[in-house]
Amino acid sequence: MEAYFGELAALLVAVFWTVTALAFERASLRIGSLSLNLIRLLMGFIFLSLFTWIYRGMLFPTDASGYNWIWLAVSGMIGFVFGDLFLFKAYAMIGSRFSMLIMTLAPPIAAVVGWFTLGEKLLPLQLLGMFLTLLGIFLAIFVRKAGKKGLSMKLSGKGVLFAFLGAAGQGTGLVLSKYGMLEYDPFAATQIRLIAAIVGFALLTTYLKRWKKVFIATRNKGGMSAAALGSFFGPFLGVSFSLLAIRYTETGIAATIMAIVPIMIIPPVVLIYKEKVKALEIIGSVISIAGVALLFLV
Repeated sequence: MEAYFGELAALLVAVFWTVTALAFERASLRIGSLSLNLIRLLMGFIFLSLFTWIYRGMLFPTDASGYNWIWLAVSGMIGFVFGDLFLFKAYAMIGSRFSMLIMTLAPPIAAVVGWFTLGEKLLPLQLLGMFLTLLGIFLAIFVRKAGKKGLSMKLSGKGVLFAFLGAAGQGTGLVLSKYGMLEYDPFAATQIRLIAAIVGFALLTTYLKRWKKVFIATRNKGGMSAAALGSFFGPFLGVSFSLLAIRYTETGIAATIMAIVPIMIIPPVVLIYKEKVKALEIIGSVISIAGVALLFLV
């Protein structure tokens, strides 16, 4: 079991993110994406700090180096503030299932960012993997309407764009996380990312003069319950275990396993939300994940 610790951690991340996506979709509809982002980061930081206090004997990451702080903070700003702000808007517009499908673009984007910034190579089969990921998403979100020529998008174009920007933020943030974490503790590294993101969203909330909406959101019991559930499984368990996964196994293997969320999310949205899932959407999800696998497992 120890030999597959990283892979097991990645599989748990997929489970955690499935719960998170469903919870945050409900919360974003109730309290708004900006308020939700700030609230769930604060909740996640509290959960994580209590854990590191028990696990490491340290409430805050005071043992991190300046290098860790700089790069993990940048990672938090890009991954959480930029990426998740758009992802949560996508939840409200196109739902968690399609948002998470488009988020399978995060690993290919991470590969491209790594190619540009870290000099990592992209092989022909990896380029094929990127194509398959895009093809799978295309099959799932486009439809041919009877009596009309060509294809049309069955989702909000704005929502799709926001989900893509969320994937771009997460993919870039993943690269910077590994670059900044090095041998530092993954859970403490997540604390640094959360601190930076909290500061970022606090500044954004102040600039947009939305603090009143944030305080009103805290009185919405349904929204806060969903936010707490998503915060526990997302910023706390999900993000921390994702860093744990990329430490104990290859980034590509971890990213591929974590990318199966679009498949895992189908049973709960059918059973809980009574969504109708078409065969082509399932096929598209499988092709996208196969693309992610091909991208990294070559």
